[in-house]
Amino acid sequence: MIGLAVIGLAILVGAPLIAVFAEALKQGVQTAIASLGNRDALEAIKLTLIIAAISVPLNAAFGIAAAWFITKFDFRGKAFLITLIDLPFSVSPVVAGLCIVLMFGTNSLLGGWLVGNGYPIVFALPGIVLATMFVTFPFVARELIPVMIEQGRAEEEAALTLGASGWRMFWTVTLPNIRWALLYGVLLCNARAMGEFGAVAVVSGKIRGQTATMPITIEMFYNEYLSVAAFSLAAVLTLLALVTLLLKTALELRHADQLAATHRH
Repeated sequence: MIGLAVIGLAILVGAPLIAVFAEALKQGVQTAIASLGNRDALEAIKLTLIIAAISVPLNAAFGIAAAWFITKFDFRGKAFLITLIDLPFSVSPVVAGLCIVLMFGTNSLLGGWLVGNGYPIVFALPGIVLATMFVTFPFVARELIPVMIEQGRAEEEAALTLGASGWRMFWTVTLPNIRWALLYGVLLCNARAMGEFGAVAVVSGKIRGQTATMPITIEMFYNEYLSVAAFSLAAVLTLLALVTLLLKTALELRHADQLAATHRH
């Protein structure tokens, strides 16, 4: 069984990784580096990093707030709220992107007003950020909720009893207890944000050099038979994903006890 699992991983994961780097370097390292110097490739890398830099911190803040609200308070509709948090897992990213277009496109009342006042959402950076935030929202909240349930409320209540303010209680009690689960969720969120294609493809308009992220630019290059450029950019995205995976693995090995509650739920 272990051998079959290793063979399956080698076919499904190892072989594609080797193929990506082999295709990127088949004409030499200099050619691959030169293809990454293309203006469209540089703009795609820049845009992808900007989107991740905006959406990941916002989702981290929203995830902490949602987890805090769900685990520290009892109220009607808690199960429904948890279901809403899980909604991006069940809704196709393409459908999510289409919903954003219908809400903020030029044909909608709100979207038309925003475009008329010089604040376009669709086919611009804000729409891409919204789409990315939607598909990556559950990752942080879903990592924090089980950990905060496991820890309970006793320490926070003790801090409040001793006179700590809400913010001081958060920074000195809550955040230290959830920091590794938070970092774990942020890493997962960042990996998905950089690799998202479906929702971004719908709301971005695929404008070359403006709204084309790395996954979209890879598709453009490949469709134009620029295979070296496509696979070189794919190699960069793969390296970013591998770095995220290594950080995730190191976090799991070093802080397994703190993260155990997440995997028990």
